[in-house]
Amino acid sequence: MAKQINLTIDGMPITVDEGTTILQAAKKLNIHIPTLCYHDDLCVAGNCRVCVVEMKGSRTLPASCAMPVAEGMEIQTNTIKVRTARKHIIDLLLSEHNAKCTTCYKNGNCELQELAAEYKISEPMFIDLVPHKNYQMDAYSPSIIKDDSKCIRCQRCVRTCEELQHVSALGVAYKGDKMKISTFFENPMFEVVCTNCGQCVNRCPTGALVERNYVDEVWQAIFDEDKHVVVQTAPAVRVALGEALGMEPGEIVTGKMVTALKRLGFDSVLDTDFSADLTIMEEGFELLGRLKKALVDKDPNVRLPMATSCSPGWIKFIEHTYPEYLDNLSTCKSPQQMFGALAKTYYAQKRNLDPAKIVSVSIMPCTAKKFEADRPEMRSSGYKDVDYVLTTRELAIMIKQAGIDFASLPESHYDSVMGASTGAAVIFGATGGVMEAALRTAYEVVTGREVPFDGLNITPVRGMDGVREAAVKIEGTKPEWSFLEGAELKTVVAHGLTNAKKVMDAVRDGKANWHFIEIMACPGGCIGGGGQPIPTNEEIRKKRAEAIYREDEGMPIRKSHENPEVLAIYKEFLGEPNSHKSHELLHTHYKERQRY
Repeated sequence: MAKQINLTIDGMPITVDEGTTILQAAKKLNIHIPTLCYHDDLCVAGNCRVCVVEMKGSRTLPASCAMPVAEGMEIQTNTIKVRTARKHIIDLLLSEHNAKCTTCYKNGNCELQELAAEYKISEPMFIDLVPHKNYQMDAYSPSIIKDDSKCIRCQRCVRTCEELQHVSALGVAYKGDKMKISTFFENPMFEVVCTNCGQCVNRCPTGALVERNYVDEVWQAIFDEDKHVVVQTAPAVRVALGEALGMEPGEIVTGKMVTALKRLGFDSVLDTDFSADLTIMEEGFELLGRLKKALVDKDPNVRLPMATSCSPGWIKFIEHTYPEYLDNLSTCKSPQQMFGALAKTYYAQKRNLDPAKIVSVSIMPCTAKKFEADRPEMRSSGYKDVDYVLTTRELAIMIKQAGIDFASLPESHYDSVMGASTGAAVIFGATGGVMEAALRTAYEVVTGREVPFDGLNITPVRGMDGVREAAVKIEGTKPEWSFLEGAELKTVVAHGLTNAKKVMDAVRDGKANWHFIEIMACPGGCIGGGGQPIPTNEEIRKKRAEAIYREDEGMPIRKSHENPEVLAIYKEFLGEPNSHKSHELLHTHYKERQRY
């Protein structure tokens, strides 16, 4: 048991574990201390000093986020000295900050703006230095815009990229008043190792890092009478959208979201979960095919373990850092891109539409999906498969712009033709979900029986541990799969690119004997994606994941291979999983990218 420390904060006694910071102790007393550089997901930096407090016996004001408690401490969080110091710090930050708040994308959700309002910085004390600074804007990326004029140099983005993602696309350059957050040789983010995951965007307290916004382009398409605008929604959006519209984290808003999209004017509201089920069919049979080639045909060229390819941030990461393992990736496109390809082929045929007049829009929890949609590989339909990608946050903006009272909306269902889905598709939104969905289908295909776990819930692959392993013993196979009789299918799940590196290093060093790997670029998987509502932390992500599993439990069908619309598309259009037509439309290959 940890040693207990006794102290007082604002005259209130409290006992906490040794190693607790003053900031954490104050939170236990429901005392709010403002912060800017601090974030629950990141290491302590103590850069901004906004969280200073007064400590009896100290000449200076310590940063509460970085100062551990000590026996007998007497802390004051709201003295004149403390308030004056905080106000001067905020004022100094504003002197170098482009404070055109009304035209800023983060207006209304900016931590610096909130502090300026809280401390009533109406008459700046310091000279406005913005006109004298040579600020730059990097708007080359289809995913992320970086605006140095709004950066307060808190270094949250740097710590995020290094600690959570092990990418280090962003770093600190220069010193003193010339200090800035930059990239390798100040190249655009589009040209460095940035994976477009958007985790830096999720933790930036100002508008220095934001997603590229396509709201106006989508409105233009909706109001173009010559266009047929179809929208797909990812599984993680339905458990997070409510947060951006005033609801609590973890509320499932699927029906309200569908109603809102119809009221916005989309011609057809469909579900990415449909193509998630399709992905399981294609990916599951691809894995079984590789295992057969390895075990029966003894083909030395079969690349195992096979890794999932649903996360575009992970795909770009492996292109840069482990290109020798690109052939280990499943050749399946992500569910977003499968849907886009089918929207302008199968859907166009079913609805008797000219594919040239179809505008395909996706609502994603992810900024990397914007980059993915722009890839040259993603035009197998003969057109750009997905025209515009909006984040969960962008959809919330559109709903607000339309004057829709989201909380009072009735619930409605997705439209038909690529609108039906299963619980297996829903859990794609949480880390481990793709693996669980694949195992539900692959085991039943091979044995004719449900996977031997409690009610289809494969709990070993669930949770928030960075790397999780699970093994499934295959027994009682059908004759055509007899080569797998008694085999143990070994799997591993990782989320966050730091954990992806651990898994890939184990593969490279010959320390792994897995057959199947699932990697999601973002913490918690898609529920913690770079396009999800801000703020984010582990508690919020857990609530979203719990909602994902509740949604799965409540679905009438929970296995991808039982989705009636998936069965229909194979019968009417694709033939069978991994068919020639499937490979033309739903599969692809990726390329090696330079480290810098």
